[in-house]
Amino acid sequence: MSTETLSAPPARWTGLLPLWRQTPLSFRIGLIVLVLHLLVAATGPFWAPYGFSQMGTGHPLSGMDWAHPFGVDQLGRDIFSRVVHGSHIVILLSLSGTLLGLVVGAVLGLLSGYVGGWVDEILQRLLEALISIPFLVLALIAIAAAGPELSGNPVLIVLVVALVYAPRIARMARSVAVDIATRDYVTVARLRGENAWSVMRRELLPNATSVLLVEFALRAGYAPVLIGSLGFLGFGLRPPTPEWGLMISENRALIMITPITVLGPGLALASLVVGLNLFTEGLARILGRTVKLGVQ
Repeated sequence: MSTETLSAPPARWTGLLPLWRQTPLSFRIGLIVLVLHLLVAATGPFWAPYGFSQMGTGHPLSGMDWAHPFGVDQLGRDIFSRVVHGSHIVILLSLSGTLLGLVVGAVLGLLSGYVGGWVDEILQRLLEALISIPFLVLALIAIAAAGPELSGNPVLIVLVVALVYAPRIARMARSVAVDIATRDYVTVARLRGENAWSVMRRELLPNATSVLLVEFALRAGYAPVLIGSLGFLGFGLRPPTPEWGLMISENRALIMITPITVLGPGLALASLVVGLNLFTEGLARILGRTVKLGVQ
């Protein structure tokens, strides 16, 4: 056996490289950023220098150094370790809430667009009423309605994210369903006697997958901002949970003394959002869709 044969890379990898180069630059950059965040979220708790609530790790309000890249807060907690520990919390809440919103929004939107009539009218008026409320105001209303006993509950945060984004996803799903419902294969399915749920599952959903996939990526890109905003305002997770928005709120009074304690979680949140938005833009170009990244 020749040395050329031994050193040759597997055929599957040589085939993937041209495919990778053909993808949009925004997709590649966004995917790399997301992979890094996911790696930190999955492995961070095992290599973080300190626990997220461990106090006395350094001199309080000390600046950045090799032992504390993001400084130390007023309780002596290492900010870098807290940012690392908080990555899986932010990502898990964002993806869980967006996924739940996708499921609810897709079902409502496809049902509304396919059935039409009074069902469509009622659902659309309800969805428009929810969409007309600013997303942060709607989230605060939902948290206030849940009561103080559920305040800070991660499940409540997931439900709030789903409530905010489900109407927007449903509106997009309905527009796709209205178009698909006029196709010949849907008419054939109706003539076969299939019920609405069967047509939605077999005909509408597979043909709306690309749109819903882009919608999921788009909303997931804004979910960390929503969760961080709630944490900053004191309506998110409770201390000492290392949620990035909550960390910014806790250290905002110290920004003139040790600005890195605010910049650390702020940069982590910004990089995640930028990575998700770049990934969404590239994914939309691959799937031949258009997205409006300024619309939440």
